[in-house]
Amino acid sequence: MNTTLPHPQKANAIRALAMDAVQKANSGHPGMPMGMAEIAVALWSGHYSHNPANPKWVNRDRFLLSNGHGSMLHYALLHLSGYAVSMDDIKAFRQMHSKTPGHPEVGYTPGVETTTGPLGQGIANAVGMALAEWLLASEFNKPGLDVVDHYTYAFVGDGCLMEGISHEVCALAGTLGLKKLIALYDDNGISIDGKVEGWFTDDTPARFEAYGWNVIRAVDGHDVDAVSAAIEAAKKADKPTLICCKTIIGKGSPNLQGGDKVHGAALGDKEVAAVREYIGWSAAPFEIPADVASAWDFTSVGAKLEADWTAKFAEYTAKYPQEAAELSRRMAGELPGNFDAALAAGIASTVEKKENIATRKASQNAIQALAPVLPEFLGGSADLTGSNLTNWKEIVPVRSGKPGNHINYGVREFGMSAIMNGVALHGGYIPFGATFLTFADYSRNALRMAALMKQRSIFVFTHDSIGLGEDGPTHQSVEHVSSLRLIPGLDNWRPCDTTESMVAWGEAVKRQTGPSTLIFSRQNLPYQERSDAQIADIKRGGYVLKEAAEAKVTLIATGSEIELAQAAASALAAEGITARVVSMPSTDVFDRQDAAYKAAVLTKGVPRVAIEAGVTDFWYKYVGLEGAVVGIDTFGESAPAGVLFKHFGFTVDNVVAKVKSVIA
Repeated sequence: MNTTLPHPQKANAIRALAMDAVQKANSGHPGMPMGMAEIAVALWSGHYSHNPANPKWVNRDRFLLSNGHGSMLHYALLHLSGYAVSMDDIKAFRQMHSKTPGHPEVGYTPGVETTTGPLGQGIANAVGMALAEWLLASEFNKPGLDVVDHYTYAFVGDGCLMEGISHEVCALAGTLGLKKLIALYDDNGISIDGKVEGWFTDDTPARFEAYGWNVIRAVDGHDVDAVSAAIEAAKKADKPTLICCKTIIGKGSPNLQGGDKVHGAALGDKEVAAVREYIGWSAAPFEIPADVASAWDFTSVGAKLEADWTAKFAEYTAKYPQEAAELSRRMAGELPGNFDAALAAGIASTVEKKENIATRKASQNAIQALAPVLPEFLGGSADLTGSNLTNWKEIVPVRSGKPGNHINYGVREFGMSAIMNGVALHGGYIPFGATFLTFADYSRNALRMAALMKQRSIFVFTHDSIGLGEDGPTHQSVEHVSSLRLIPGLDNWRPCDTTESMVAWGEAVKRQTGPSTLIFSRQNLPYQERSDAQIADIKRGGYVLKEAAEAKVTLIATGSEIELAQAAASALAAEGITARVVSMPSTDVFDRQDAAYKAAVLTKGVPRVAIEAGVTDFWYKYVGLEGAVVGIDTFGESAPAGVLFKHFGFTVDNVVAKVKSVIA
């Protein structure tokens, strides 16, 4: 590790790049990068283990900018240390298709570990990464061969700590004792509205001490040596550490530093010139003096760090070839060779048993069928394991100092979901976590971030409709399924029985390009008979479950309403009206099918009626204005499920009446 003293102008190089890029873009946040420059120098010059030539090196430390609005700090660090972030990329800050978007985005910029901007989620992702590192290390490290051995560092600001999610995730991190998580707090006392003392007077150090964190108080954030010493002390602690760094926002700006005006706007040409004079930076915009560039360059050090680890991993591979291959497979995100066979066996089992059970139970059966071949499964629930049924026979609960494969997240739905995203980003595990569908609202922004980042996080939601029954409208999901379908890149599955549930789980696990939700019922649902061809088509999101010659209507349904659609089709047949039934467990997946397949499922010229125990607006994209939807556009009521379905018109008679009105 490079332990040489930092070049005196290394921090000013960050300040100059940040203010010049924001000035050129005429938008951005120069205050945080200028204020945290020395903190960044301390971490990136003497502690942060990484290789600019290989941003995906398995054993690199993870660095997350939770206060992502200060993205130019990260871009400056990446450029200066030797990543494939050129000066032209810096000049293109916040421009179309650049590597330097307004907030850091994983997949766009080499060296960026997660997408940040929604405050608090970066530190939540960091908890997930530290959790994954600890669990992998516990599983794979051998005496003298710690091949999983890295830290997770996060920069956080006042905004991150004001967001409620920071409480959820940091409390859990303290409880689990994630000692290789180190957060550096930019305590500058300023947010967009001004001095935070009017609305944020928490005793932050005491708060984190109460969580069980190691807290290092009152560090001068502009003293590189003091920050470096604090990081060194944090690395020796037996619990996660918060380093409280007192800083001046926009430091180096003689007329704006310390105030809110420097937070989120370009400084202006006059102030940029004043900064150059004030800090003694004579280089032209977007120019770095050779001696400063040399002092920052980390490529040779980074290459040696990875080479040393590679040699260690070669020794590990020679001694433990099976473990080495397994770790490599999992970090590559590849599924084991026997996964497809296990999934096929699970599907075959559902066909053989033909169970009439709640799909939440069918989900548990699917987990049980797949878990033995997926050691990377990392399950959990937000305090509802016995209701969500995300446990399986071989679970080992994760506890402080005791690694396992199932996490009791507590009543922390948002925190759970964002931690899962961090686990997925780290690699080595396929995380899934559960709560009631109505509490998807608490998790929603983390679901959106999972989709934006294209991560394989699996969100399990049970108790999916008014079928929940007596708990009433506070817990009965009405708008949730349709609203989740609005998130781009999120695959939502609402299966109708055991076979569809097994297929949905299989597709969620196999999907490496984005997250999935699996939405299950509380109440028992009947098994649906299918041909092998129909079973094969389930993975296409929608398929013809009941064909009818010269059909007069197509009934489209999902989940628990498939039972109603089938019964209505039988009643219509008794009246001489032939009806096709289409099961559409995932509209998102169905919409990606080719035009010919979709036309074969939703036959042109045949009127359509959609049936789902939720809001109706979504379904008009399939039925058209000439079709009809049997749904519910009000909140529910407290009553047994059967009473509620009848009250809200989920009856054969009502469906038949709707069909007759449509075909008339």
